[in-house]
Amino acid sequence: MRNLLIDQIREDGYAVVDDFLSPDEVQELLEAGKNLHKDAPKEERKVFSTINSKTSQSRDRYFIESGDKIRYFFEEGSVGENGELLVDPSVALNKVGHALHSEHPVFTKVTMSNRVKEVCWQLGFQTPAVAQSMYIFKNPGIGGEVKSHQDATYLYTEPSTTIGFWIPLEDATLQNGCLHFIKGSHKSGVHRRYIRNPDASSPELLIYDRPAPLYPQSNFVAVPVKAGSLVLIHSQAVHRSDANRSDRSRHAYTFHVIETEGCEYSAENWLQPAEDRPFPVLYERDP
Repeated sequence: MRNLLIDQIREDGYAVVDDFLSPDEVQELLEAGKNLHKDAPKEERKVFSTINSKTSQSRDRYFIESGDKIRYFFEEGSVGENGELLVDPSVALNKVGHALHSEHPVFTKVTMSNRVKEVCWQLGFQTPAVAQSMYIFKNPGIGGEVKSHQDATYLYTEPSTTIGFWIPLEDATLQNGCLHFIKGSHKSGVHRRYIRNPDASSPELLIYDRPAPLYPQSNFVAVPVKAGSLVLIHSQAVHRSDANRSDRSRHAYTFHVIETEGCEYSAENWLQPAEDRPFPVLYERDP
């Protein structure tokens, strides 16, 4: 596994592991995810969008302080002007994050499993820790587009060691919004950063440090995968997903692993560990 995974990530910026989770494990995560909406707040529903800059995550502490909590973010088209739901609650959420890996037992079991530790070991991590996690709904008809981006834009480290673990809990297809990658794009550095605003007087708590790069759409390769697969994503690999225009949902669970040994996690990143709760470590490799 080691050479194949490392070689593919080094060459393409991503790798796919088939049948990473069993059907029973997929079903358990899927059921837990489908029930998350029951705990979503009834007031002050927060909308999340990677496309519309007018949504509130850049100026909202509900988002910026979610590193050790389970927080709920709604689809842009699901909430009316007065905060009322325009769709059924079961399909209203965009995502739930960013500490499912530590605050929800079903997701903790998978994230901290020996299987995940083995992948990290094979990838050469010395002291890996889980920085954040998300359940992404991508519900039919309303599941929004995720713009072209690098994960390092949001979770920047020196050197760049972060790996995303993306696990579809339903088949990810061309029709319902599978991932698309630009192969080899991870070799071109970090193109943009999303950082804490150094201007304390600004209402914008988070800002981008430069304009969005333009990526030719013809450069992207679609990567449809079966439920229970694992897609490993280099933090500098450019990827995106289209809106879900099908009649089938595309639920997925994803989390990011960072290296804590000989690697600096940027203090400018939007996501910071709580002072009394560092990112949970998966293992420490013996020297």
